Amino acid sequence: MDEELLNNPQVNQLIELALAEDSASDDVTSCALISPQQQGRASIVSKEGGVLAGSNIAALVFGKIEPSLEITFCRNDGERVDEGDKILSISGNTTAILKAERVALNFLSRLSGIATETAKYVTEVSGTEAVILDTRKTIPGMRLLEKYAVRMGGGQNHRMHLGNGILIKDNHIAALKQQSISINDIIARAIHNAHAGTQIEIEVNTVTQALEAADAGADTVMLDNMPLEDMRQAAEQVAGRARLEASGGISLDNVRAVAMTGVDYISVGAITHSAKSIDFSLDLEV
Repeated sequence: MDEELLNNPQVNQLIELALAEDSASDDVTSCALISPQQQGRASIVSKEGGVLAGSNIAALVFGKIEPSLEITFCRNDGERVDEGDKILSISGNTTAILKAERVALNFLSRLSGIATETAKYVTEVSGTEAVILDTRKTIPGMRLLEKYAVRMGGGQNHRMHLGNGILIKDNHIAALKQQSISINDIIARAIHNAHAGTQIEIEVNTVTQALEAADAGADTVMLDNMPLEDMRQAAEQVAGRARLEASGGISLDNVRAVAMTGVDYISVGAITHSAKSIDFSLDLEV
């Protein structure tokens, strides 16, 4: 994980909120039972296979509780791990380790789950030209980290937020219907009003609309919930004049067939909104 993300104020605020939510500074169980001077060593271990993401975030959590804790990284983000693999080793104040345990594991489990799910889709489309993209279907406040996890799984990021590019969706088109504005006119308006260099993407439902959008100068055309044959026709007829993105109804069962139509990108909301967390545990050495 790059230093820019680790030092991002939003990420640090998110960790602090998670620790406050867990009342980590007020762990009455550990404080009642364990001497504040006791030192120990613990390891975070994977309880199932997957793709690792968030190890540096877990380390940051421990550091927020007690900066003097010593962290050793045993595996790197983006690597596949198996059941029983050691991820992190933490040594120092035992109570501090226990205070940070759950929050650190929660971040690690969630982000590794997203990386693992992303990797499944990436594997399915291997050998094709299609790239797996995420969406903005993320847990509020978690977007920076969840999109990082997508990258660790081999996917790429779509827009980070609404300011990252123009994406004209069905509701934008619906809002303009009363003015009888065509797709060509909508794209022309977007190009005219956007800052120079802003990418223009539009969502369409038919091959005819895809061709119109490409002719009008859209950088990317999103083929929304299109049948495979229509996607194939769009790829053949657009012929590289715009990038094509398949979206809607994408699953592990059909993603390779979608990739084989010739689209450039496949956006998959499921890699963030439906990813199953990977199980990790923290074990104190005794």
